[in-house]
Amino acid sequence: MAFGPACGPGAVARSSSTAARKVVDASPHSGRPFISLRGRSSFQRVYREGRRSGRGGITVISVPGRPGPPRIGFVAGKALGSAVARNRAKRRLRAAAERVPFAAGTDYVVIAARSVDDMEFEMLVARLGEAADGTAGERR
Repeated sequence: MAFGPACGPGAVARSSSTAARKVVDASPHSGRPFISLRGRSSFQRVYREGRRSGRGGITVISVPGRPGPPRIGFVAGKALGSAVARNRAKRRLRAAAERVPFAAGTDYVVIAARSVDDMEFEMLVARLGEAADGTAGERR
């Protein structure tokens, strides 16, 4: 008895990471008002050139970016604890960021501290909004 595919390989277009990245950047995930900041070089540019503002365990760094919806990256370092705790902190920050008005055409990096995990969600939204306002005085 022979085993093998029932049909031969079909014509499949090759995917490139660049094309995939452009598609991801073009459409916000699940109706979010922002796009995820991706790539090491993008994060490094924000860290290097951006303005910092911190409020109650949340640090926001912003820098003018390309036109369109804001791009936001979320960082939770190992000081927060296990991978489970870090991922939970980033999920909470993403949910809070959906409720905060970020400026279009701006790239942001949001850095979580330990207090993000224990903070009441409404307080998290308020602190994120305050930190985001502190990075760009011309907004609102």
